[in-house]
Amino acid sequence: MLLLTVVYEKSREDIIGQVAEIKEYFQSKDVAFGASESIEGNTHFLKIFCSDEKFDDRLLNMFNIYMANILYNVVIDEFYSKEMDYFLTDTYFFLKNDEVGEIKQKSKIALKSEGAILDENMVYCLNRKNSIMKKIVQCIEENREINIKGFITFRMKELRGDLESIVDKVVENYMVEKEYNEFIKLLKYFVDIQESKIEEVNIIIKNDGTYIIQDDKGKDIFAQMLNELEEIKYTGMVSVEDMLISSLITNSPKNIIIHCADNSVNKELIDTIQNVFLDRVKLCDKCKICESIKHSLKV
Repeated sequence: MLLLTVVYEKSREDIIGQVAEIKEYFQSKDVAFGASESIEGNTHFLKIFCSDEKFDDRLLNMFNIYMANILYNVVIDEFYSKEMDYFLTDTYFFLKNDEVGEIKQKSKIALKSEGAILDENMVYCLNRKNSIMKKIVQCIEENREINIKGFITFRMKELRGDLESIVDKVVENYMVEKEYNEFIKLLKYFVDIQESKIEEVNIIIKNDGTYIIQDDKGKDIFAQMLNELEEIKYTGMVSVEDMLISSLITNSPKNIIIHCADNSVNKELIDTIQNVFLDRVKLCDKCKICESIKHSLKV
């Protein structure tokens, strides 16, 4: 049974190696699978066969997905090498050369969409990749012969929107991260020029995610710290986390101990405090305060 004929130029000889990996998989499933190649000039014709005996619809769908993934990587390489620079410089003309280079590397990783799902950005990229994969699978199902050069020429326009949307997401995330880093840099500057008004601050995060702020003697000092903020009043429009960060910046404590950080519902707060105050910050999870929190005792 002829599954697919793949036609490609000499420059894409790596395709036969990837097909060989598919062959190993199906042979491990005890399915007879083979490929034969003929060459005319610079054009390679790769015919992929299998035995009819065990090759059901499920295995055929799996084969189509494997081949779609090979074609997807071809599409990425083509887009990355021939269109990425133009897209970035045309759409994001305000980016500096070094930023374009960094975004290109991040985009390549995002376009591959491999590895563990770490955040919503990865989910978005995977969704876009799946959209492209479905279109490629449909093309394979409709045409049991795929000419790589023709596929790139006539199908790239159809796939470009999803590819560009992945790059857009990378740029968006990059700009957010850049703004955050600049914000942290500014906060660190304020901390460096500020005289320490408090020796030690203990940030205790209760099981429900709320905070208790104490000094080294166990005295609640949050109200006192807030009094140091000029012209700022808690109106409900400003979050407790923002008030806490502002009060820490203003008071610039020499030591900050965060107890039961795992209870925090705002991980960005912990990251920001650590990034701004660096070695002044210590995370604690085993002291008497932490043990009392873990056992839901009042501190």
